Amino acid sequence: MQTEYCPPDEAYKFLQAVPNPDGSLTRSETFPVIPATPEVIADSPSEKQRALSKDIPLDNLNISFLRLFRPTKHTDDKLPIIIDFHAGGFVIYSAASAPFHEMWTSASAFAPALVITVEYRLAPEHRLPAAYDDAMEAIMWVRDQAKDVEGCDLWMKELADYSKVYIMGTSAGGNIAYHAGLRALDADLSPIQIKGLILNQPFFGGIQRTPSEERLSHNPALPLHASDLMWLLSLPHGCDRDHEYSNPLIGCNPKIKRLPRCLIKVFEGDPLVDRIKELVKMLNASGVQVVPKIEDGGFHAADILEESKLQELCLQIKDFIYSF
Repeated sequence: MQTEYCPPDEAYKFLQAVPNPDGSLTRSETFPVIPATPEVIADSPSEKQRALSKDIPLDNLNISFLRLFRPTKHTDDKLPIIIDFHAGGFVIYSAASAPFHEMWTSASAFAPALVITVEYRLAPEHRLPAAYDDAMEAIMWVRDQAKDVEGCDLWMKELADYSKVYIMGTSAGGNIAYHAGLRALDADLSPIQIKGLILNQPFFGGIQRTPSEERLSHNPALPLHASDLMWLLSLPHGCDRDHEYSNPLIGCNPKIKRLPRCLIKVFEGDPLVDRIKELVKMLNASGVQVVPKIEDGGFHAADILEESKLQELCLQIKDFIYSF
């Protein structure tokens, strides 16, 4: 079955973005940007202050930064570290967008964990591998914190357990986490230890359509025409969806067998489900320990937009980082 053609204007409308003559985008603010909350606010409801957060510059030239979350309640125990990359097809949203800020306010307290979510550069102004470069810069920042290079952030000094670092991402962020995990295998990360990857509905593609993409091509959360446009805007010029950044099943990377254990989650109602099932098979065949969470129903990004599914995701993250 061939998916019907959809005019590009419809895909841009879905992204709430307008292309400019110079190749950049003018983006609408789909979700509000939430400021960091580095201190407890008097008279604010306690459920809104489960975790504190603050922004830390990463690269002034690239205008990238880290948003660091810590549980509000003090703990004497050191906490695992989650380095996270937000969703948005490499093209839209921010680490400070409301759904991601609220997600990590909840998850940092529930796990508990220190969470570092990364404001990486967006395409098409900065095509891949720019986001992967920013991801590695964030990982190296954590390494330098462990080494106390040029001073250590006080929250990190107080709470970070550098022997338990996890790389996570949702949708496009899951793609970034996967490629950052591969890159990290060849980096000198001592003394930090990456214990696992958490790939939440990771965004992958390919030229050949999968049955789930065809069946769910008009899925309102991730219609196929929007997925195609995001790959067109984010892949290097002249590359198609079978590029290694998009399709990890093409020319299997020999480094894959060295990856740490992986938690991989997807819903059956997600157009990406068939690709993610194939990713799980490929990782298993390479000897990687995979914890698959393939759940009935749902849709792409359901656990960002639905409170009950967010709670379930937080529990799965907690189980994964504390069960090893």
